[in-house]
Amino acid sequence: MLEYVKTILLKVSFDKMLFEKELRKAFKFLVADELLQLKQWCYDQFSNKYLFIINRVFAKLQP
Repeated sequence: MLEYVKTILLKVSFDKMLFEKELRKAFKFLVADELLQLKQWCYDQFSNKYLFIINRVFAKLQP
């Protein structure tokens, strides 16, 4: 499921609203370990474009 979420995020990355929507939906499908992997991947792939969105969405994942 993690790879599917990554594929979707890559496809919608042209639009910030779609990106955030799909990123939030990922929380319904992924377990905690996968979410941590997704978080790192998002920072690696999109921090230059969507840093604020990534920070906001993953803020509740903090321990």
